[in-house]
Amino acid sequence: MRKTFIAELIKLAKADERHVLLTGDLGFMVLEPFMERFPDRFINAGVAEQNMVGVATGLAESGFIPWVYSIVSFAALRPYEFIRNGPVVHQLPVRIVGVGGGFEYGHAGVTHHGLEDVGVMRTNPNLNVYAPADAAQTASLMGHIATMPAPIYLRLGKNENAVVSGLNGTYVPNAPQHIHQSDNVLFLSMGSISAEVSQVMDALRAAGETPGFAVLTNITPAPIAALKDLLSQYNTVVTIEEHYIDGGLGSLIAEIIAEQGLSTRLIRNGVRKTANDLGGGRNYLLSKFGLDMESLNAQALELLQA
Repeated sequence: MRKTFIAELIKLAKADERHVLLTGDLGFMVLEPFMERFPDRFINAGVAEQNMVGVATGLAESGFIPWVYSIVSFAALRPYEFIRNGPVVHQLPVRIVGVGGGFEYGHAGVTHHGLEDVGVMRTNPNLNVYAPADAAQTASLMGHIATMPAPIYLRLGKNENAVVSGLNGTYVPNAPQHIHQSDNVLFLSMGSISAEVSQVMDALRAAGETPGFAVLTNITPAPIAALKDLLSQYNTVVTIEEHYIDGGLGSLIAEIIAEQGLSTRLIRNGVRKTANDLGGGRNYLLSKFGLDMESLNAQALELLQA
């Protein structure tokens, strides 16, 4: 999604001189096209993410639309106080772009795991939180959020080639996208793991099973009415997220079920403990926490055939 993000940002910057890109000394082999095209609107703030958000806040207050780019854990967590006290409190159009959610930087160890960012960011009702499912949807989403006056947190995956079949690169504001309907179980995912979930759903349907499948991209503000309508159609909903089990998609759906008085059964799939002693590739870590395609397929079959 990173190269798609940059390609779309270049289009926005060509049309509107207010768009500025800041990086925390990373993104090389990704950000160069913007840097070369708009050198006067590219700032490498160094490994100083708090200061980078402070600079972005000043730029936004001066009329610019700054995009702040870093790895999820450094974009969302290290400068959190600066995000809250700057763009959130003052409602400025700063875009915090966190790359590599979940285990996508798993080889770098626990410091680079992005597993709590959505939970942290969605506690702020004045910060819009988005987690696109694939690169094509990222392109659609960029056009939607380009000139929004509110601050935004955008969680991007690294994989440019993953595709959520049936999504067709669309982004529908303020609603989950209901790709497959069913009369029994709904699988609801967030972010880049949706591509793996999509493959599991397609394989199950090819084998004669009929799981429901939906993707939620805008987490905050949550599309409560649309989610209530969707959840009401199912006896069981299974949330799947490359995030800690608490605070993210599963928690959001639990809140809606409880507050709206729904009878839907909820099963949450996510990371239930810190991977303190684990490092390795994304697929390896997903398998360790039951989020790989084999584990998801087995769970889905058990539920569908119950």
